[in-house]
Amino acid sequence: MVIKGLQKLTLLDYPQKCAAVVFTAGCNLRCPFCHNSSLIPFDGVAEITEEEFFTFLKTRKNLLDGVVISGGEPLLQKDVESFIYNIKEMGFLVKLDTNGTNPKLLKSLVEKGLLDYVAMDIKNSPARYAQTVGLKTLDFAPIKESIDFLLTEPCDYEFRTTVVDQLFDEQSFIDIAALIKGAKRYYLQPFADSEAVLFKGLSAPCDDKMNSYAQGLSKMLDFVQIRGK
Repeated sequence: MVIKGLQKLTLLDYPQKCAAVVFTAGCNLRCPFCHNSSLIPFDGVAEITEEEFFTFLKTRKNLLDGVVISGGEPLLQKDVESFIYNIKEMGFLVKLDTNGTNPKLLKSLVEKGLLDYVAMDIKNSPARYAQTVGLKTLDFAPIKESIDFLLTEPCDYEFRTTVVDQLFDEQSFIDIAALIKGAKRYYLQPFADSEAVLFKGLSAPCDDKMNSYAQGLSKMLDFVQIRGK
């Protein structure tokens, strides 16, 4: 595992749990609005060793409920299964943040009982996916496979979308609602600009537009919420 960062405590990243967050290196997407763009390159250089991480985790028994594994895209890590297994063996819950591009590994980890919660990013409607993730072309089939798998509720999960005004319109969310029909939870996250994002000049929709998107989605999905509100 190439660990690039560790947030020792979060009350926000794992719903209703007290957790630590591990940030892994490498991502196969190039989202122009990414706040963790420094994690995109897979340079193989760990900032925190696994030994250091597990030493820290031992000191948090009975203090933390779980660990969030984020990135980057954690499922690019070749040792991710054994890493999660060791966390579970210590009695912690595990939440995975993923872009859904590796359904085979996602299914394997869930079916082995290694994941307690999965948060999958829905970047946009299928027609606008490649543009939104910063690629010229994209095979959407693996992402659709991950979505369909989570919709069967093999574990607790959520879908979430970072909403950038320049990349979304009403049709985007009509198409997304059809894509994730029956979803247990769907969160909208307004884009927040920072120096870390890859593409400058992006902005979040105004509050009225965000509320309009959420209201429209609520007519098609059972649970829709704007995160942070």
